[in-house]
Amino acid sequence: MASEDERPSCSDAVTETDPVHLSPERFEAVVHSISDGVLTVDREWHITCFNRAAEEITGYRRSEVLGRLCYEVLRSDVCHEACPISHTIQTGNPVTGLVVYITDAHERRVPVSVSTALFRDPHGRLMGGVETFRDLREIEALKKQIEKTYTAGDIVSRNARVRDLLDMLPVVSESDSTVLIRGETGTGKELLARAVHKLSSRKNGPFVAVNCGCFPETLVDSELFGYEKGAFTGANRAKAGRFARAENGTLFLDEVGNLSLAVQGKLLRVLQEKTYEPLGGTKTLRTNARIVTATNQDLMAMVEEGAFRRDLYYRINVIELDLPPLRERSEDVLPLVQHFIRRLSVLHDKPVEGISPEALRLLMAHDYPGNIRELENIVEHGFVLAAGPLIGPEHLPRWLVKGRRDTAPTNSLEDCERRVILSTLERHDGNRVATAEELGMHKSTLYRKMRRLGLLSSPDATPR
Repeated sequence: MASEDERPSCSDAVTETDPVHLSPERFEAVVHSISDGVLTVDREWHITCFNRAAEEITGYRRSEVLGRLCYEVLRSDVCHEACPISHTIQTGNPVTGLVVYITDAHERRVPVSVSTALFRDPHGRLMGGVETFRDLREIEALKKQIEKTYTAGDIVSRNARVRDLLDMLPVVSESDSTVLIRGETGTGKELLARAVHKLSSRKNGPFVAVNCGCFPETLVDSELFGYEKGAFTGANRAKAGRFARAENGTLFLDEVGNLSLAVQGKLLRVLQEKTYEPLGGTKTLRTNARIVTATNQDLMAMVEEGAFRRDLYYRINVIELDLPPLRERSEDVLPLVQHFIRRLSVLHDKPVEGISPEALRLLMAHDYPGNIRELENIVEHGFVLAAGPLIGPEHLPRWLVKGRRDTAPTNSLEDCERRVILSTLERHDGNRVATAEELGMHKSTLYRKMRRLGLLSSPDATPR
């Protein structure tokens, strides 16, 4: 085993990817300035270099790990079976972007992306290996959002009506009462239903979503309640319905107005008695699933027309949540655009940073009959075509740009900013300090913006 004095250090390192050999001082400075964790090991797996980013990611100080075996420090899930540095030293092939979990000094599992290379001295002699690792905790959290692990905080809105609705969610979620979510197509009804589920005591149970408009009338019954073997031609085995799958969780019935009167009657029985029978079955089953429904139709008008049962309407409408369309919350366009761009950047590892003022004006001038879902599709279209850091008008769908360039209001950005500030001030009863804090700016910055936008009662008013 090499003595401590003979072990290579950061300043001795030359990897196979180095374009030039830096002086020891410069190399040391470069290694410690890198945002990724960097460590090197000798041929006996003792750590010889450990930069500042490695200290931050692992929770260990450099003085605590130098000379220790690397697998004692990193304790990753591949250390013993498939060590990436060992692979590189044995084969000469680098490892790039391998995602593993290490265990930090506080016993927390940390996701990292690992890359390795050979570690040679200035004369080309093999001395060990070098490993860089990038902290993926923030990216992992964003990906969970993308995979629809939603909470109320994931619903992006500056609109006062939506914020009031979100303030209600913790109380609504505590009960097992049925919820009816109203809103046009694309306003985020399922997202809101998922938030109700995630905030409830049922959050560890299943969330089962059913779009009642997607199934033929003959199949809705069996989809909801299941069926027994031999219930109909082709029923070669029994199948559990959505109620059974939602046991101990939440069953979300989207577009509930599309249910036939016959199925409405069965649903009413479930809500009243918590029991149902699968198609072709003789045994009565119980359910404890919570029911959340949603519709883009006027159910009361359907009741008056005889198309929807009055008794069912009152059963599902114990708590009503009303989502406004995007055209009535235009102050949400910019934050939604930013939210979608951040999500897409994580998914596709593409450095798009935002949207140009000209493109945003076009988006602000649109009335979004498809609501948030339509805006998301437009942003994704622009994201895919954007070659630089900003989405410009040339990246937006042609149908949106055509005829809009000259008609888009020149002050739409100011209008958006004005609406955001006014709605936030209203939410905080005019308190500018609280408003500035929510908007992420200093109170003097908020004051200057309010003066520029004509929101001060007097031009000589001072910030408070």
